[in-house]
Amino acid sequence: MPAMPISTSELVAELRARAKSLGFDAFGITSATTRPELRQKLEAALAQGWHGDMDWLAETAERRSSPTALWEGARSVIMLGVNYGPDSDPLEILSHKDRGAISVYARNRDYHDVIKGRLKEIAGLIRRRGPEAKVFVDTAPVMEKPLAEAAGLGWQGKHTVLVSKQFGSWLFLGAIFTSAELPADTPHEESCGTCTRCLDICPTHAFPAPFQLDARRCLAYLNIEHKGPIPLEFRAAMGNRIYGCDDCLAVCPWNKFASAARDIKLTARDDLNAPSLADLAALDEAGFRTLFSGSPVKRIGHARFLRNVLIALGNSGDAGLAPLAEARLGDPDPLIRGAAVWAVRRLVPAQKASHLALDFLAREADTTVRSEWTSELV
Repeated sequence: MPAMPISTSELVAELRARAKSLGFDAFGITSATTRPELRQKLEAALAQGWHGDMDWLAETAERRSSPTALWEGARSVIMLGVNYGPDSDPLEILSHKDRGAISVYARNRDYHDVIKGRLKEIAGLIRRRGPEAKVFVDTAPVMEKPLAEAAGLGWQGKHTVLVSKQFGSWLFLGAIFTSAELPADTPHEESCGTCTRCLDICPTHAFPAPFQLDARRCLAYLNIEHKGPIPLEFRAAMGNRIYGCDDCLAVCPWNKFASAARDIKLTARDDLNAPSLADLAALDEAGFRTLFSGSPVKRIGHARFLRNVLIALGNSGDAGLAPLAEARLGDPDPLIRGAAVWAVRRLVPAQKASHLALDFLAREADTTVRSEWTSELV
């Protein structure tokens, strides 16, 4: 039986209340035709090649440029946020070279799985009142951050991440497009002022200018999205970051008002807070899948993950970890072998590295791995 019709203001109040009860910490509404300048900004970024290997960004550019380009029937966009703030300084682990640094957002359940079901519940409320509704969590061609800014949840900082006065840089975002004409909230003003902490801390200088990100230089892109070897020029800067990079998020002054995540599904697992590189380097495919079951880390696969761990081993400066890298020199996957070569050459004496090179080069057919043995060590 269809629900009794209610006013727009009553519907919004009902949606806000339901969102709060489901654990959402931020709620805002904007028009589906907001931010028409985004199309031009997206085209300019793609023309610069800042998307790197993420070809899907170019392939979906037209649909991504506007909510109405993705769904012609969209009239309003509801943006929701969930706090995933850490309970300690994410940068502290970077000084523990024998440990792996996993981005705060990936230390427990995949947030896509956690949030999507809740968004569907809210969308169901809208549908029962008559209008259509569709939900999106990161995987669809939706520009969540500028839409969240337009909906008043916060603003895109100079590091391009959404910043909230209440939650700092720690908000997961989800969107609901609806055919309902809902009253829009006031867009949030940019509030970075003269601060450049996020730009200054970037270890790879990935920001061509404030509010611009060149993903090709971003460690979070390189150790998650990039499928090939980590470029030589960025390996040392990667340190022990084995999945993602939180540097620019963690130094934002607005984080002083943030609180730790309340949702148990989004609080860090103890075994992923500071995992031992030695343990991670020994993981086989089955062990990797078991350890990261339900985690976003699982998405990059065993080979890319081991590539990252081996780079971290090479940056550890601990010769005692060299045998773990040596054990991967004969791995069937060239991505793993290549990273192992770099790690070994960084950790063992030059004479031993030369002997290993003579042995393994005689059997190595992959040109990329061969170049790891023969190129200048960086």
